[in-house]
Amino acid sequence: MRALVDLDEKQIRDLDAMARAAKRSRASLIRQAIEDFLGRSRDEQVDDAFGLWGKRKVDGLEYQRRLREEW
Repeated sequence: MRALVDLDEKQIRDLDAMARAAKRSRASLIRQAIEDFLGRSRDEQVDDAFGLWGKRKVDGLEYQRRLREEW
């Protein structure tokens, strides 16, 4: 799939210099940058899920016990 992305002249020059140094295509570097960004975003979402009870003043097991008693 193709996508249209607007880059300024400096970004193109810098990207071309990186591509030459790495002996890779500009498109390859852009795909890698997008994959890295998406990977970090996924990692942040996972990290946000851990420790959800850490800010609460209630013990998680006690909370479960109380909920089960209501039923």
